[in-house]
Amino acid sequence: MTKEMETYLQELKTRRTSAAGSDKEAAAQHGKNRLTARERLDLLFDADTFTEIDTLVLPRHEHYPGGKSSRLGDGVVTGFGLVNGRRVFAASQDATVMGGSLGEMHANKIVKAMQMALKYGCPFIAINDSGGARIQEGVDSLGGYARIFEANCEASGVIPQLSVIMGPCAGGAVYSPALTDFVFMTNNSYMFITGPDVVRAVMQENVSFDELGGGMMHSAESGVCHFLTTDDRDCLARVRALLSYLPSNNQDDPPYVPPIDDPDRRCPELKEIVPTDPYKAYDVRGVIGSIVDDGVFFEVHQLWAENMVVGFARLNGFVVGIVANQPMVLAGCIDIKASIKATHFIRICDAYNVPIITLQDVPGFLPGKEQEYGGIIRNGARMIYAYSEATVPKLMIILRKSYGGAYCVMSSKGLRGDLLYAWPNAEIAVMGAEGAVNILFRREVQAAEDPEAKRRELVEDYQAKFNNPYVAAARGLIDDVIDPAESRRVLIRSLEVTMSKSERHVPRKHGISPM
Repeated sequence: MTKEMETYLQELKTRRTSAAGSDKEAAAQHGKNRLTARERLDLLFDADTFTEIDTLVLPRHEHYPGGKSSRLGDGVVTGFGLVNGRRVFAASQDATVMGGSLGEMHANKIVKAMQMALKYGCPFIAINDSGGARIQEGVDSLGGYARIFEANCEASGVIPQLSVIMGPCAGGAVYSPALTDFVFMTNNSYMFITGPDVVRAVMQENVSFDELGGGMMHSAESGVCHFLTTDDRDCLARVRALLSYLPSNNQDDPPYVPPIDDPDRRCPELKEIVPTDPYKAYDVRGVIGSIVDDGVFFEVHQLWAENMVVGFARLNGFVVGIVANQPMVLAGCIDIKASIKATHFIRICDAYNVPIITLQDVPGFLPGKEQEYGGIIRNGARMIYAYSEATVPKLMIILRKSYGGAYCVMSSKGLRGDLLYAWPNAEIAVMGAEGAVNILFRREVQAAEDPEAKRRELVEDYQAKFNNPYVAAARGLIDDVIDPAESRRVLIRSLEVTMSKSERHVPRKHGISPM
C-alpha cells in the first residue's frame, strides 16, 4: 500500500469516527422529538441486524461554496437488516449533512439499495428528511431524482415500497413517495411541490407550512398520506406493524400467524351492532372488529374518504384486506374519493396476494353536480376495473343495503366475486322500495282515497317481493343467506377454499399507480 493511500484511508477513518461521535450534537440541532438517520434505522430494524452499505461514499465534488463536508455517506444512510425477522432494505436521509439534500452520489446510493431490494425480493423503505435537490450540483441532482423515480416504477407491484416522511419533502422529491405503496408522515413533517414563499409570490396567497403540506392536510384533504403519526418513534412502530401484513414480494404469501382466536367463534353481537332500520347509522369498524382475529384491524387511510373503510386484518391467521362502506359518513355512499381509496387498496391487495373481503352496505353513488363535474363516472369505473382484474380470493357479505350500480361495482358475481353472502335483512335492488314505488306506482298512489296509506301498502309489498336477499339467491347472484352470528365462521371456511385458486402467484400483473 502506498503512503498516499495510507494517508487517504486514515483521513477517511478520522472523518468517520468524527461523524459517529457528533450524532448527539446533530440530533439536538435537528429538532425536538426528531431523531438522526441512524437512530431511526435502529428503531426500524430488529436489534443489531442492520448492515450499512456505501458508508464511505463522498459527494462527487467535495468542495462547495459552503466548504468541505466532514461527514461521510453524502447525506443518506443505506443498508439492510431484519424487521420482524424478515429481510428489508432501507435508505434514511441524514438532514445533518448538507440538509439531507440530494446530489448525484446521494441518489446513486438510494437507487443501488432499491435495486438490491428488487433483486433479492425484499421490501424497501425510504425515510425522507431532505432540503431537496442539491443546488451546488445543478442538473446532476435532478437526474438523480429521475433515476429514483424509474426505480420506484420498476419495483412497483413486485416488492412493497414504503415512504416515511420525517421532515421536509419538497419539489421533485415528493414524487418518489407518491410512486410508492404507502406514505407515512409525522406531525412535524411536510410535503409540497412549491413552498409557502413561492405560493405567496405567484398566487398572492398567505399559507403556512402545515396548511400547505402538513401531515394532517395530506391525511384528511389530499389523501397523499396513508398514516399520520405523532413522532418518529410512533411512526416507525406503525411501519413495522404494516410490514407484518405484507409479503416480502409478489411471489410470496403474506406472513401467517398461528391464530389464538377460535375459527368457529360465533358473533352474536353483530345483530346489535347493525340496526335493522336501514335509516340508522352505525360504525362498520364494529362489524370488522367482531369478525376478524382478536378484533385487530390495521386501518389504512383512516382520515381520508371516511365513507369507505379499508385496511388489513387476519382471519384464522391469514392476512386479508377489508373494503367496507361506512354508514356513519354520507350514509355509506360511494363518491370520487371513496372510489379512488378503494381502487388503490384493491390493487395493492391483488399485487401482494392478499384476499379481499368486502362488507357492503351502500345506498348508491353520491349524486350531485360536484361529483359529476369531478368525474365520478371515470373514478367509479376505476373501482370496477380493480375488482374485475383482481385474481386473489374475493369474498363479500351484504350487511344491509345494496342498491343500484353500487351493488355491481363492489365484488359482485359479474366482477368475478368468488363467494358472496347476505344477511337476512339485506336489501338488494335497483333502488330502495320507497323510490321504486314513487316511480312505478305514482299514478296509482295519486288516485287512491288515502295516498299515504296506499304508498305504505305498496312499499311493504315491494319490499317483501323484491328488496330482499332471497330473490338474488334464487338467481345465483349471491351464494347464500347467512345468520349474522355465523359471519366469521363462513368467511374463514370460504377463505380456505378460495385460497387454492390457480390464478394466484402470477408474475407481476401490474404496478401500484398513484391514486
